[in-house]
Amino acid sequence: MDLSAIQDSAAAFFDVAQPDARRIFHGRGQLYPGLEHICIDWLAPLVLISAFDEIEGSAAVLQVLRDADTKGQIQSVMLQNRFVQGAPAQALFGEPLEQLIVTEDKLRFEVHPGLQQNCGLFMDTRLLRDWLLANSEGRNVLNLFAYTCSLSVAALAGGAKSVTNVDMSKTSIKWGEKNHDLNLQDLEKVKSIPHNLFKSWGKIKQLGRYDIVLIDPPMRQRGSFDASKNYGAVIKKMKSLCKPNAQIIATINSPFLSSDYLQKLFEKHLPGAKYLGEIAVAGEFRDKYPERALNICHFEMAARQDENLDQPHGDGAFS
Repeated sequence: MDLSAIQDSAAAFFDVAQPDARRIFHGRGQLYPGLEHICIDWLAPLVLISAFDEIEGSAAVLQVLRDADTKGQIQSVMLQNRFVQGAPAQALFGEPLEQLIVTEDKLRFEVHPGLQQNCGLFMDTRLLRDWLLANSEGRNVLNLFAYTCSLSVAALAGGAKSVTNVDMSKTSIKWGEKNHDLNLQDLEKVKSIPHNLFKSWGKIKQLGRYDIVLIDPPMRQRGSFDASKNYGAVIKKMKSLCKPNAQIIATINSPFLSSDYLQKLFEKHLPGAKYLGEIAVAGEFRDKYPERALNICHFEMAARQDENLDQPHGDGAFS
């Protein structure tokens, strides 16, 4: 196995101090033949290697990483076999670090490397968090499929008036509340709905209307959501949840569904919404086929809505 691409990425990455969580190597982007099954993340001071198939020569990968660490930043390296049921992890170097506080610019997040398939922070949406930092001042934000609430943390850090986090996992919602607390955010501004989205529309509407809605679902959530079947039903609800000119950020991450799929759903179920383009995915997640990877689509509600809908309340439109 030719490790030169990993060697080059790691050497460039560790050539400078790296205080923030970042992806070091993105083999899943299919730009490096023979390494498509390997991703490497930096969760300072831990390197997490995610293997989506057997790595022949994991010791060689470890040596490449340690050779690149000229400034002594790595304290631990863990390998997680994502292709094995339960995604077991093992320490290749140092002690296993199963709970960490990592930073992303001025934000802080708790992560759990190797304990489950996802560590708790999706680093590919880093630029969306930047967008929220710059565009949330005074806004009422709805975060659907909130997971550990990293997007809501960014919204409050950007001056949001309030955030409403919705996720069927009570564990994730509690984790998200810890993330808000880590960033010294006022929990009075955080509303949590740890229930199935499709059974919670009434409660969600009570806490609206919203200036920004974030729709960042898993492609398939057993017993709850399937992007190919249920995304349209979520988009339909935006009519009754959004203020005029509200910003809607909707993501899709599937080799079979692209941003075109989302645009068609919006045209069908929310024809008054305008497609503004895509928010870029973090650059370290370059992909040979970007349309098959994460797409972050930006829509804007019309300035006026159907007269039969309830009149919007709150402090006006997004500007």
